[in-house]
Amino acid sequence: MKRPLQVTLLVLSGLGLLHASLFTDLSLRFVKEGMRPMLVASGVLLLVLGVAEAWSSQKPVSGDDDADGHGHGHGHGHGHDQDDGHGHDHSTVPRIAWLLFLPALSLLFYAPPALGAYTAAREAPKAVAEQRYFDPLPATSPIPLTLTQFTSRVQQDHKRDIGGRSVRMTGFVTPDKGADGWYLTRIIFTCCAADAQSVKVRIHGAAALPANTWVTVTGTWHPGGTLGTSSAPAALDARTVKKVAKPVNAYTDALPLF
Repeated sequence: MKRPLQVTLLVLSGLGLLHASLFTDLSLRFVKEGMRPMLVASGVLLLVLGVAEAWSSQKPVSGDDDADGHGHGHGHGHGHDQDDGHGHDHSTVPRIAWLLFLPALSLLFYAPPALGAYTAAREAPKAVAEQRYFDPLPATSPIPLTLTQFTSRVQQDHKRDIGGRSVRMTGFVTPDKGADGWYLTRIIFTCCAADAQSVKVRIHGAAALPANTWVTVTGTWHPGGTLGTSSAPAALDARTVKKVAKPVNAYTDALPLF
């Protein structure tokens, strides 16, 4: 690839990373919040490399002529700048190289859609880690919980403290066509979008809003199976469903927004 194109690609890639991680929150669609400083550093490094490459290309190149001053008088010439001696011209940029500009430009001008209901509907729920001890639930009502905390309480708390208690959770709507209810959902990044997993709680007693609508749901556990065991469904009888704004960092299982 010719130097001007190398410089352009480095600069565009650096600007794209800085745009996604420093000046906007687009990076949170790809990686966890904790990785943002590394993206910023990578963007700065690419810009520095681009500037350095542009500066070095402006320096005069020594040795263009032969030491005896007859660089252009020999019959051999120096045609290998354009030809490798085997009849192959390498002065043009391979067509495939132009594809390298697409990811760089996409970071600047096109934001990929966020992961949401389409992804969550096509994968099994995230397995909840085993937990033996649970702190007593607070006296407040409704109790603010994450979807993971609710699922753990329902399926692993042998004291069954969650039974009959009013809880409040926030997530986005994932429809379940042909079945009773819909899912309150969160998508969680362990590292980045490639390892995303979803945690879902089935909602009963309330009509489903459009897919990917962010809501806060208040209600009580929907009975089924044996509470405190794996047979108990992670499900809620909804009392209220309220639309809320999408959080800035949507790929964590956080407490309700209010």
